Amino acid sequence: MSKAVKDMLVEDYRERFGDVDDALVISLRGIDANANNAIRSGLRKKDIHVSVVRNKLFTKAFGESKLSGLSPLLTGANALAYGAESVVDVARAIVDLVKDHPDLELKGAILDGEVYAGEDGVTRLSKFPTRDEAIAQDVTLILGPGRKLLGAVKGPGSNLVGIIKAIETKLEDGETISKVG
Repeated sequence: MSKAVKDMLVEDYRERFGDVDDALVISLRGIDANANNAIRSGLRKKDIHVSVVRNKLFTKAFGESKLSGLSPLLTGANALAYGAESVVDVARAIVDLVKDHPDLELKGAILDGEVYAGEDGVTRLSKFPTRDEAIAQDVTLILGPGRKLLGAVKGPGSNLVGIIKAIETKLEDGETISKVG
């Protein structure tokens, strides 16, 4: 491949992956064309993109970027999976695909500069909460003590209201109220 073609590929990688900070590296080797098309179209519906990359050219294009951590994972034929809301969503979708396509190799992923190597790393990443799930957990943690405090404050007041209601009912029925001890 000529230097001009390599430079064009490097520039294409920079344009295509320039805004991508987190991604997953997979190998589609051993998967037939029909399965490959099914995988890609299924992922596309989830707004996940899969692009085959040339290892050295990718490393050249992203040597100093956040994606540079993926360089040690780039051996053999590779594809970069990215998109959706986060790489956690991508990892979940790809881990689900491995069940139906065992030849799909999970090489690793990068999230916030941290590399998750191999199938175990990607599986661990797929179990992380998404951004929305993390926000919901934080809101629950923040509101939890307030709910308990409200229950503690409201409890005695509810008991007092119940006693007053019982006294009112007895007085309306003409019963006398005896003095408690």
